[in-house]
Amino acid sequence: MTNYRLSIAVLAIAALASGCASSGVKNPSGVAATQMRPDEQGFVAGTGIESQDLVMVTDKMARSILGIPQVTNAQGVPRIVLDPVMNNTRFPINKDIFLDRIRVQLNSKSQGKVIFLARERMAALEHERQLKQSGQVTSSSDPNVVEFKGADFFLTGKLDGMTTRTGAGTSDYVLYSFQLIDARTSDIIWEDSAEIKKQGLEDAAYR
Repeated sequence: MTNYRLSIAVLAIAALASGCASSGVKNPSGVAATQMRPDEQGFVAGTGIESQDLVMVTDKMARSILGIPQVTNAQGVPRIVLDPVMNNTRFPINKDIFLDRIRVQLNSKSQGKVIFLARERMAALEHERQLKQSGQVTSSSDPNVVEFKGADFFLTGKLDGMTTRTGAGTSDYVLYSFQLIDARTSDIIWEDSAEIKKQGLEDAAYR
């Protein structure tokens, strides 16, 4: 009888362990994750740069660029290179995500009115060209012809911020400004901006 009871106990412990493994770890005092749209403010918020700001700003910039004569009336398709954004705010964010989203918006919605050059992939592209020239890989065109295109415009931007702190809380103002620069003349052919101000009782950590 003792062995029978011991076997039952072992089976019960095994079943309990199996149930715990399948259900995952749960923290009864924790808060479940909530799926939200990138353009809406969540309950975890601060006075700094957040996803809804990114969506609003980049949507505005993409629409603005598509409306300028240098794009709508261009002879041929303008080629654009991204130049890194300057972040002069106090928030240590991934600043280049702004240009990445503007590029994605234009590529998906401009119907081929602009072309972006993948300058950040130049090392890989040059290596591929060398492989073709040496005959190590096949090429559907003349491998000796350099096909890398030059830029017509540079798209860049800057984030500037101003912070005020008192016993009543924190206030942050951020100016998002972007420019399209003529690669031949250095003329600023387009510029637009967006500005956001937020106030809160508590500061938040950004990364």
